[in-house]
Amino acid sequence: MKAPKHKDARPVPSTAISVVEMRKELAHKIANRAIAEGVTPTDIPGLGLSRRSVPSACASAAYEPSLIVFVQGQKRINVGKTTFVCDGSNFILTSVDLPVVSQVISATEKEPMLGLVLKLEMPLVREILSQQEFHLREESADARGMAVGVTSVELLSACTRLLDLLDTPQDIPFLSSLIQREIVFRLLRSPQGKHLRAIATLGEQSHRTSKAVEWLRTNYAKPLRVEQLATMARMGVSTLHHQFRSLTAMSPLQYQKQLRLHVARERMLNDGLDAASAAFEVGYESASQFNREYGRFFGQPPMRDVRARRRAIAATSRN
Repeated sequence: MKAPKHKDARPVPSTAISVVEMRKELAHKIANRAIAEGVTPTDIPGLGLSRRSVPSACASAAYEPSLIVFVQGQKRINVGKTTFVCDGSNFILTSVDLPVVSQVISATEKEPMLGLVLKLEMPLVREILSQQEFHLREESADARGMAVGVTSVELLSACTRLLDLLDTPQDIPFLSSLIQREIVFRLLRSPQGKHLRAIATLGEQSHRTSKAVEWLRTNYAKPLRVEQLATMARMGVSTLHHQFRSLTAMSPLQYQKQLRLHVARERMLNDGLDAASAAFEVGYESASQFNREYGRFFGQPPMRDVRARRRAIAATSRN
């Protein structure tokens, strides 16, 4: 009598095998080129390769419109009160400038966190949208400035071919733009593509809200006038608040505050400014208010936090 087959003996779909194999191949190629910690720029415009060999403390950052394809390790990203956790099977799509707090939560010297970072150009997105038919009916409802998806075979294939161009630099001027067009097309076709389409589509509320986000990103040190921001976005104040929070997971005031704190932290860390100077430079009128808000957001007072960050960076460099 034949022994019954165990249900775990079902064959693994070939597509799943392909994704795992392609992810390993891309991880190998990134690891060979990204030797230093952090993001290594490449000869391909807008393309960087990311490597982190140890878990990190929470760090503030400003994400611009971009695609990050993770192939190894694990990272947590906080946008407002929304948390995204990405591992080697994910990509993260950012369609507007966002202040974030991120943390590498899984990485070792033997198996570092590895990723590919590609800046997205909105004119290219709009050009592809004008040439292709996409279903746009859902985008106004819940368009977000950041979304996480599961990486497909097609996206991994395009990213691998883009990275391979570094072996033939004479091909980069012509072929890199073609492959980047394919990557944008794949993103627009993905379930997360609706968020990117909403930002790029002229006349949509999400696009108009992104203009308000862009203004705040450039003018974070200026006093915030929500009415003026709403007029700029061609919508009412309450509608702007709703759309802004949907897109960024923050109110306009929270967005400005986080951006100011992020920039102040970078100025203290990189340019040696003291807390009071950094506070006034990013638009605070009161140093004590800056100290309170900085401590609530980063967990400790400004200069103590900066000293701790410098020690952490030095320790990472030694490793």
